[in-house]
Amino acid sequence: MKIHEFQAKDILRKYGVAVPRGEVASTRDEAVSVARMLFEQGATGAVVKAQIHAGGRGKGGGVKIAKTVEQVGELAAQILGMNLVTHQTGPEGRIVRQLLVEETLPIERELYLGIVLDRAISKLVFMASKSGGMEIEEVAAKDPAAILKEVIDPGVGLTGFQARRLAFNLGMRGEQVKQAVPFMIALAKANQEMDCSLMEINPFITTTDGRVFALDAKVTFDDNALFRHPDVRELRDIHEEDPLEVEASKYNLNYIKLDGTVGCMVNGAGLAMATMDIIKYAGGMPANFLDVGGGANAEQITHAFEILLSDHAVKAVLINIFGGILRVDTLAKGVVEAARKTNIQLPIVLRLEGTNVEEGRKILAESGLNFIVAQTMKDAAEKVVAAAAGIQ
Repeated sequence: MKIHEFQAKDILRKYGVAVPRGEVASTRDEAVSVARMLFEQGATGAVVKAQIHAGGRGKGGGVKIAKTVEQVGELAAQILGMNLVTHQTGPEGRIVRQLLVEETLPIERELYLGIVLDRAISKLVFMASKSGGMEIEEVAAKDPAAILKEVIDPGVGLTGFQARRLAFNLGMRGEQVKQAVPFMIALAKANQEMDCSLMEINPFITTTDGRVFALDAKVTFDDNALFRHPDVRELRDIHEEDPLEVEASKYNLNYIKLDGTVGCMVNGAGLAMATMDIIKYAGGMPANFLDVGGGANAEQITHAFEILLSDHAVKAVLINIFGGILRVDTLAKGVVEAARKTNIQLPIVLRLEGTNVEEGRKILAESGLNFIVAQTMKDAAEKVVAAAAGIQ
């Protein structure tokens, strides 16, 4: 689950991580009120930042600097309600509903800090780079040696000597090191205690007066751990999520919308990935990732079907099920019920194997509906790609 920058900074502030002074605003008047407070507290400028779940906001016109309270009001009026398009939103963009109004700071250097899970070693890795303010993927691709790494022992956390080594390798000295070390340790503690799957500070800045700050913050949480953090669940902003993904989450379905024309319904994430691969191998493009899980019932299958069909880009549907906990006859009943309820006109290709497969095939055959049954995954992929392209 993703959250906004202002929410991430609120969490980091509680752990003692230094962030600029600022508050969120949903209207022009609120933005002006925050700016007035900042200038009264000694700020020399204010930055107005669009709050959406995507990077590249500055390049898209969603981050502006103001020198006066009046300018903050003007910028807030411009940015609020705009459809902000960045390289991460796609061409459809995102509507800006909230702003973060913060004090400007005298930036000396822009650096990078991030914490992610390295699945190869099953441990968290604390990363740092002198190339802050840039896409870290670009930095890693052009110069892998520019990414400094420290492996975090789960029983100890990020240690002082690891943080000092990172700070020195970032070119920090003296007072900046003294501030950066507890900053990094607090960041690692927040990441671990909040069950984050990603914590990124880009840029992590030093100032001309010797301080360090998280100028930006991106935090993503592990969905599987949210039961331990009911307060974090309250931070979810469904406006920033695809409506079909929001609908799927209501029924415990794992759905991610993609850009193709072949709708996929599969049980098991591994089989879902293999299904998408074989669709591409057959010359098609999957329209989604949809894992109904091993214990899905007929009702969930019906809802899954409705979500698939709500995507108008879908031209044909492939149902690839290996029956185990989810028996094939249960799936077949759900598919027949959903097909009748939605009055579907699209081609449906099924590849079924596993528990009660013969009963499932019988249910489909006796339904009176025009299903296309395939024997293998390759056969199913070729059939559905042809159907999506209108080839008989």
